[in-house]
Order: sequence, then structure tokens, then C-alpha cells
Amino acid sequence: MNRTTATLRTLLPLLVLLPLVSACATSSLSSNEGEPLTAALEEPPPGADEEEAEPVAPTGNEEADQAPESTEGEVPLSVADSEPGIVAPTPDELDEVLVEGLPRGRDELIRDLVAEARLLLRDVELDYVFTGKGKKETLRGRPVAFALWSEVSKDWTIAHIEIPRPPVKWKPGGKPIAFKVITPGIQAQHVKGTGAERLMFSFTRDGEPLRVYGRKFPVFDSALLKKKKWRDVAATARPIIYLPFTADTLDPLLVSGGREYLLATARAAVDELRAARAPSVAYPGELLADVVPPEVIATLAVIEQLDDTDYVKKGEAAVDEVLNHYGLKRDEAYRYSVSSASAIGPMQFTNRRGNGTYALVVRRCREARLDPDFERGATNLLNAMKAAICLFDIELNQMRQEIRAEYHDNRQVLGIFPVAAYNGGPKNVTKLYNVIKRMKVKLSDLRPPGEQPEGKPVSCPCLWQAVEDGVRPVTIPRYNSENRWYIEKYQSILGSIDAQESAAP
Repeated sequence: MNRTTATLRTLLPLLVLLPLVSACATSSLSSNEGEPLTAALEEPPPGADEEEAEPVAPTGNEEADQAPESTEGEVPLSVADSEPGIVAPTPDELDEVLVEGLPRGRDELIRDLVAEARLLLRDVELDYVFTGKGKKETLRGRPVAFALWSEVSKDWTIAHIEIPRPPVKWKPGGKPIAFKVITPGIQAQHVKGTGAERLMFSFTRDGEPLRVYGRKFPVFDSALLKKKKWRDVAATARPIIYLPFTADTLDPLLVSGGREYLLATARAAVDELRAARAPSVAYPGELLADVVPPEVIATLAVIEQLDDTDYVKKGEAAVDEVLNHYGLKRDEAYRYSVSSASAIGPMQFTNRRGNGTYALVVRRCREARLDPDFERGATNLLNAMKAAICLFDIELNQMRQEIRAEYHDNRQVLGIFPVAAYNGGPKNVTKLYNVIKRMKVKLSDLRPPGEQPEGKPVSCPCLWQAVEDGVRPVTIPRYNSENRWYIEKYQSILGSIDAQESAAP
């Protein structure tokens, strides 16, 4: 074990005692496979719905329904500046730490290693390379550093990578991004992503896989990028130490911990709305706290970070990856998620210069006491969950009476309607309603998912209808592929959260 590792090992007992929980559109994310590539870094090139009935005023979060993985947006500097600080213990504090000789679980060891990597990366410098001269000078790429752990030698390596700038358009299964490996002796493979929230590589050295437990990524000033003031861009860059999901951190206890954390935060959001006596607009005389079950909002926090392609390919395993990230990172999870439409945070709210969805709920839901600052409010999970409940209520208020009445008596199952609106705005509610009529399914007959019929499985995405001998699936006809899968994910994830709740002692 080298000296740095030994020092970090000394600091860890105190670090693991630090608090992990704060007070507090469908994305195209990546698969975990890619083709090996170490290429010369180059500047990349610029990168039938049904007829609607009843036009409804747009209030949905449809701007958030973008693909942050195909082209991830630049994280606002104000969000990067609010990155949780790294607190190193003093020698006196170290003397007070009592280390018990109990064996630690793998989830705890992962937390230890992530904390070590964070400390290790704190003083790592990122080198910016400029090409050209005079007016033709440009910043060649974006430097990123990774903290890699060897299970063989039990020591750390810092690997430096340079990725394209601006971010390239990349999709799972497509051509890997070009990048440079700066650190000698390290082999790298692009796994997923291009931006602050999801960029990830896998690494090997002399045939040994190295585990990724930390990453340092520079956030640039968007205004300076537009002005092409490259020296100023580099000088004002704000490096964030943030680890996206990686298979090296996957553990069942972190997955279950992620579910528990989301439910606890959703319940806290409901409790705050109840304490504030915030009224519902969809159901006059009732409280906003009673409009949306906590399980529904917890489910939405997963859906907003879950890719359709990943879900179709891996099913529950893709859901577990998102839950695992919430379990490991807690209040920090997905705070750097930025779509190409500038939707940010775990619930993917938009601003649009003060005229986006987040500003709308702040204005219309004053009793909820939402944080008026967009970047701060949208990246704080508890606050963002309260905003999502407000948005559900606003959208429900615009739906036809039949939907509102049925939702009121069956909130989890009929949550497909506000979820559809959250994904693509009120137009998706009208489309979904028309499709259900075409399916000849009554809203009152909709039920939670059951078992597929033996020998004759029904193709999904589907809804589940009560029949004489139980519940049967009915395929949702094509009307909007993205929204169909959004609904399928909603039903599946909600079911898994309910199952865990039922199994809890």
C-alpha cells in the first residue's frame, strides 16, 4: 500500500460518519457496453401522432423530455459552485475515532473507496491544451481525471483523459467518442455519456481491470463558450468531483437503500406540503399533500433518469442502476443531469429564462414555499419533488372531469395521466385518453400490473384491465413510442417500490 493510500485509509473512519442525506424526460442514457477506442481527438462536426381533441393550455414539463445522453447540456456554473464540499478531519478528530473490528459490508467498502477517491482527486490538476494562434486559437478538448483502484496491488492510480469539446452527439450502440489517454500505461474504453452527469470510461492496466471510484470533470462558463474566449473558459472552469453510476459501485444494499431514500424524501416533501396547508387546485377543498402518493413521486425520480433503450434491453437491472446511484450519492445524485433542452436535476425541470416549467410552479404554487432560485431548487431533490407534486396538481386541473374523478379514487394506477403530461405536456394526456377509448378499456377497469397469461404473453408497453377471472394485459397501440415506454416504466417501477414496501417489516 502506497503512502497516499495509507493516509487516506486513516481518514476514512471519520468520513463515513459524515451525513449522507440533505435536508431536502425521458432520457437517452447509455448502455454499459462500448467498443474499445483510443483515437486522435478532433473537433466534431455540428451536430405521426393522432389528431388531438380538446386543446389544453400548455403547462407540462415537455421541454424536459429530451435526450441528455445524445447531447448533454453544459452544467450551469452556479450548480457546480454549490457542489458539496470535501471536509478532511483534523488530527485531533482522528484521535477520537473509534474503529470497531466488525467486518464491513461491500456497500460500506464502496462508500469508503468513493470517499477516498474524492479526497485523492481534490488536489489533482486538470491540464487544458490550446491549439492554433491568435484569433484561431481554440481549446482542444475537455480534460477529465479518474481515480482508479487496483484490487491486486491495493493502490490508486489517477488516469487523465481528454474528451471532445463541445460534447459530441452520442447514442448507446453508436460509434464511440474520440478521446486521448494522457496517462501512460493505461488502456481506456468509453462506456457511456459525454457530460458531467454520465460520462464514464472503463480502464485496464497490463490486463488488470481497474475499478473506477472517482471522477473530476470541469464545468465551463456557457457565456464564455459562446464568445469563444477559450483562455477565460479554462481559467474560470469549475472542476467538480462527482462519480456517475458505474458497475463497480453496484450493490444490492445500495439498490434497496436508493428505494428507501427516494421514498423517505418523497414523504418528507408531502409532509412539508401538509404542514404548509398548500391547497390543491385540481380538487378544491383538499390539500395538495393528498393529491399525489409519495410512491408515485419516488417512481418519477427514477423514470426521469432511466433510458428507454436501457430499460428495454436490461429491464429491472436498468432500474437497479438508477436506484443504486440514489443509494450511493443520495442528495447529490443526478444534480448535474442537464439535457440538451437545459432541463436540470433529478426531476428534470426547465427554466427558459424564467418562463419554464419550474418558474410556473413557483408562481402557481406559492403556498408550497418552493425555492425561487431555479438552479438551487431544481437540483435539490426534496424541493424538486414538491415542485413535481405541484405540477401534477396543475396538470390534473386541466384534464377532463372523467380523468380527475377516476384518478381521485385510484391514484397510483391512474397516475399514468399526470405522468404522461409530465413527460410530454397536456397533448400526451389527450392522446393517451383517445388511445384508451380505442382500446375499449374503461378507466374504472384499469388495475396495477398482474401476471402475463401463460403461453400467450401480451406485447408491452401495455395497460392492465380487470376482467372476470382477474387482470389481463392489453397492448397500448402506437401513438407516441416515447410516452408509451414512459408509462410502462412507471407501472413497473411503481410496482417494485410497492413490493418493497409490502415486504418491509
